Amino acid sequence: MNKAALANIRVQKWVVFASIVLFILKVLAYFLTHSVAILTDALESTVNVVTGFTGLYSLRLAAKPRDDNHPYGHGKIELISASFEGILILVAGMIILYESLSNLVHTHEVRQLDAGIIIIAATALVNYLLGWWCITTGRKHHSLALQASGKHLQSDTWSTIGIIVGLFMLRLTGWSWIDSGVAMIFALLIMVEGGKIIRTTIAGLTDEADEILLRRLIELLNTKKRPNWIDLHNLRIIKYGSVMHLDCHLTVPWYFNVNEAHVEIEALGQTISDAFDQDLESFVHTDGCVPPKSCAVCPLTECSVRQAPFIARLEWTLDNITSNQKHGIA
Repeated sequence: MNKAALANIRVQKWVVFASIVLFILKVLAYFLTHSVAILTDALESTVNVVTGFTGLYSLRLAAKPRDDNHPYGHGKIELISASFEGILILVAGMIILYESLSNLVHTHEVRQLDAGIIIIAATALVNYLLGWWCITTGRKHHSLALQASGKHLQSDTWSTIGIIVGLFMLRLTGWSWIDSGVAMIFALLIMVEGGKIIRTTIAGLTDEADEILLRRLIELLNTKKRPNWIDLHNLRIIKYGSVMHLDCHLTVPWYFNVNEAHVEIEALGQTISDAFDQDLESFVHTDGCVPPKSCAVCPLTECSVRQAPFIARLEWTLDNITSNQKHGIA
């Protein structure tokens, strides 16, 4: 298991532990206050506990090396975990909305607000810091599951802050409907966040092209282009957990032998792996250039078989590098 996977799992263990402690504190705050807003906040924390354990399991599984049954590794389990978390967030928002509407019809007295406010304010601070740690570590080590956990924790923070504001207003005014009104607003925000997580994971599970990642890669390759890389085309890249998978066709001089072509393939993979700081699995097919058509974009000045002058370097774009047109030359 590599260092990145170990770091992700260590953070997720703290998420599980903190989620259990914070859930207990929120339940305590509810019994002290009888506030429906605090009750809904506690209900959302049950999602934190469940998804904390689910996320931990998925990170452990995703860190396992590829095997005969999983030749591409186990990284997609993170997407399944994140989608499960997004669904639970969405359901939690619906429950909160339902409880809030019920409380508008059947109001009850809220008490010991000061104690309740202090307890859930502490949980909000811990949730935000823990969420920031998850998102930062998840981005560093390319873990969608850990980033989803962090976003969930931070969305929990904002809903808790809204509840605190509502409780302060309730304490000042005595208007009982404020308790439910604030809970409904943040229930909707929670549902939106859950929907975003589900959308992201569906994109990953269906191998949807990541245009942002592709543009970063194209910018890198245009900057680090070697003279023997006459062209790249039919390029595809996807991420499974902490591993990137690259498929492409690399055009090299037609007279290169197998070893010389392999050197260029290795250089291409190393350039990408170093820049993105993560494991790369690449499947690169080499094509020989086609004189004189390729000569116009080939910068090799000492080519003894050149049949046409060099005109301009081929600038790779999202259109020509992903198309299956050989050399990407009109």
